[in-house]
Amino acid sequence: MNTALSIEGDDAAVHRGHATGPAGGPVPHRSLRTSIMITVRWIAVLLAAVLAPAACGVPAQDDAHPVALPRRPLNTSTASAAAEPVGEVAQVLCLIRDSRLTQTVRRFDTLLDPQRQLDQLVAGPTASEQAQGLSTALATAALTVRLPAGQTTAAVEIAEAGEGAARSDEVLAYGQIVCTLTSRADIAAVTFLRDGQPLQVPRGDGTLSSGPVRAADYRSLIGPV
Repeated sequence: MNTALSIEGDDAAVHRGHATGPAGGPVPHRSLRTSIMITVRWIAVLLAAVLAPAACGVPAQDDAHPVALPRRPLNTSTASAAAEPVGEVAQVLCLIRDSRLTQTVRRFDTLLDPQRQLDQLVAGPTASEQAQGLSTALATAALTVRLPAGQTTAAVEIAEAGEGAARSDEVLAYGQIVCTLTSRADIAAVTFLRDGQPLQVPRGDGTLSSGPVRAADYRSLIGPV
């Protein structure tokens, strides 16, 4: 069955011409021309689909595939990443060597709060530190430290129990406390209290202070590193 299509201009002349169809009957020339045009258009569409990814710099791929994301910085090698210490935090304690304040570094699994760091100081030097000639001038274990929120001046409470055990190098003991606590980023100065009242303590130059003291007040007592 032949279907006549409405055409204009020169196509009317083409429509009057006939070609032999599959059944031997006449086939309109316009039908043949239309088939060719459709085929050309499909070829153009297929070419555009194939060439578009290449034009964008992305190679064409047949199947979807997973993308592996990096799990570490690209400039860090596997060996160096594995060699990094994990869970070790260095914190400073001030001990005594040859009657001078000396900083020593201990490592802990977590960052110590001010009280725990002060407890470590009160406990005295380890066997290894003693072998290096380090000692302590602290003669009391009754020390409590408070750091009010939003402030950088710590308050250290000294109980009466420590008074009877005072030593002649008392200034070094206070220097140990001050230098240890102010080694922290969150503490800039220290005040000393007894029963909640300000306590006068010696500075490195022998003068007394009832207000905040800093590491700089004991600079003359700090030994060489």
